[in-house]
Amino acid sequence: MKNLISLILIIFCGINASAMSIGQQADSAYNAEDYKLAIDLYHKSIAEEGRSADIFYNLANAYYRSDKLGKAVVNYERALQLDPSDDDARANLAFVRSRIQDRPEDDTAFLTKLHRSILGSMTANAWAWTAFFIFVVLMGAVALYIFSTDVAMRKTGFFGGIVILVIFAYTIVLASDAASAASSHESAVVISPSTKLSSAPRAAKTTDDKVVTIHEGTTVEIIDSVATPDDPVSPVWYNVKINNATKAWLRASDVERI
Repeated sequence: MKNLISLILIIFCGINASAMSIGQQADSAYNAEDYKLAIDLYHKSIAEEGRSADIFYNLANAYYRSDKLGKAVVNYERALQLDPSDDDARANLAFVRSRIQDRPEDDTAFLTKLHRSILGSMTANAWAWTAFFIFVVLMGAVALYIFSTDVAMRKTGFFGGIVILVIFAYTIVLASDAASAASSHESAVVISPSTKLSSAPRAAKTTDDKVVTIHEGTTVEIIDSVATPDDPVSPVWYNVKINNATKAWLRASDVERI
């Protein structure tokens, strides 16, 4: 009797597991604190079921629980590329970055920071729809100027139309930039415990070579790349910048593109 009950439970669990999606199986592994299995299943889910902000967010959480801060940053960033309005991903990313050893000074201009902040508040599709509705309002202002017989209303339509036109143009820029950001792979994150920034695309050979060490989780912007077939560790080096004042070379094998 006990053997029969055990067999029934095994069959039931097998059917239940097969009915779950790979993402759901990954969630179950995460809840069971088997983070290595969860990471493998989340990657399998991305490969077979497609990319989503939720999957990248959960994958980032699993990497954080595995103390792989660099991989966590990469996947929180990927989640935000797909859904810039995800407050949980943004908060977790800020928390993980607070634990990173290197915190380069952000020397970005104020207006650029403001633009990025506005850009990150909605997805590309949301900005496109916003631009469409503003265009409708713009057409209303034009109609008011053309067809109204009241001078005050015509002035309202004319000057209001100019303001709305400027806002419309900016929302078009935001929609375009958001679409580009969603598919951009110019940024990368250090995933090894540490790596060295060099003044040339090769490992330092003499004390005259300028070398700076940066650590896991540091985000860099890739400017260029060069093949280095003679390097046994990394056949490619990236020319990167951390901020506007720091540019150097590092091994591509030490970073992962977002």
